[in-house]
Amino acid sequence: MYIHWFRRDLRLRDNTALMAAATAAGGAVVPVFIFDDAILRGRFASPARTQFLLDCLAALDAELRTFGLHLVVRRGDPLRTLFDVLRESGASGVTWNRDYTPYAVRRDTAIKQALREAGYEAHSFKDTVIFEMKEVATADGRPYTVYTPYAKRWRSRLAAEPVTVQDMPRLATIPLPVSEPLPHLTDLLPDAPATLPRFPAGEAVALEALERFVRGPLASYAQGRDLMAVAGTSRLSPYLRLGVLSPRQCVAAALAAPPGPGPESWIGELIWRDFYVQVLYHFPHALRGSFKPAYNRIDWPNDPVLFAAWQQGLTGYPIVDAAMRQLQREGWMHNRARMIVASFLTKDLLIDWRWGERHFMHLLIDGDPAANNGGWQWAAGTGTDAQPFFRIFNPVSQGQKFDPEGAYVRRYVPELVNVPTRYIHEPHKMSLAEQRKAGVLIGRDYPAPIVDHATQRTKALELYRAATRHNDSSAEQYA
Repeated sequence: MYIHWFRRDLRLRDNTALMAAATAAGGAVVPVFIFDDAILRGRFASPARTQFLLDCLAALDAELRTFGLHLVVRRGDPLRTLFDVLRESGASGVTWNRDYTPYAVRRDTAIKQALREAGYEAHSFKDTVIFEMKEVATADGRPYTVYTPYAKRWRSRLAAEPVTVQDMPRLATIPLPVSEPLPHLTDLLPDAPATLPRFPAGEAVALEALERFVRGPLASYAQGRDLMAVAGTSRLSPYLRLGVLSPRQCVAAALAAPPGPGPESWIGELIWRDFYVQVLYHFPHALRGSFKPAYNRIDWPNDPVLFAAWQQGLTGYPIVDAAMRQLQREGWMHNRARMIVASFLTKDLLIDWRWGERHFMHLLIDGDPAANNGGWQWAAGTGTDAQPFFRIFNPVSQGQKFDPEGAYVRRYVPELVNVPTRYIHEPHKMSLAEQRKAGVLIGRDYPAPIVDHATQRTKALELYRAATRHNDSSAEQYA
């Protein structure tokens, strides 16, 4: 008999460690989940993501009950809790799927050593990525820090080692230790808001969502993924975040679809996910500072009034405000919007990217330390394979290009619903008569731009150049 320790793999199908445990033990598996306060109340704590976790755990427990089992839920120090459940169940060991954040690596290394020293088996497996840290490396074994050669090598390895998707394991009905009740959100986070965005939860729902995406938007994903008013993205990221879907299921579905730029483009986005995981694993300093240390010297003005306006979606730049309000309302944001608002925070408002990273992690249901950190450092120009700092998104032209009719803006910024399309991304340029006709007075019903983009662009370039002025390499060579 084995314990399977569920963490970021809240599913029964295509679960590598769970299948290994079930195969080795003839289906006699004790399914366990442990609430770890070090994560729940860490600096990236998120009420909405925790609620999604609870909803997914409830769905997992319901599916286990169809086998005559239940999820053994506990709260406390993971090692002590695992020892408790081992004694209560008589299991001979523990399986789990590997996680790669600095905290998870330290925790799992210590737990594996302690279990084995105590005479128990402890086995961890690759599951949350397609290729692990050292499986896609340069010819001399170093980690990649640029996406394009990494992606080329990743695809080459995939061609040589196709993914296989496992079915449901055979689970035996066995006596299980008593479970604590699945807690309510306020049991875990007493200060959580009374109302939060909810995302449909559970493995069955996730598989249906994957099937819908493959049948519909996937074919046109290469174009549709950037159009912010169109349902052109997969919206599967929350399921991948908690392992309600496996990345293998996604890659297999893309490869099984009719070939074309859509599936190829989506696989490229899944490669970015692996890329950022291995970057954070090899360069853990990036979780608390710039991947390129020179940029830690940027003297960010960090105006709290401007930051609050950005958080609330009141910057006077409609595409930015729509995105930030989508985040508040849904706990999710369109990927193109994430790039726009990150560039705006760092290069228009001149605020440290870590402020934005933390805000995203507090609100995003799909908030993932590696992907979120990688995305923010890409936008800020401080990270691996980053957008060069001297390339700065213009929030107006980004809106005009990726929300040309203004449908996305009107959906999330209702004050602007009657603004003519030619002004939808620059409503402050309407005359007073046009404002009255549209039912929105700029400065009263909707703010004028809180900064001038051209002015802030000049300031941003100077901030970045000052930080790198004394380096051997020029600022441009960081691109």
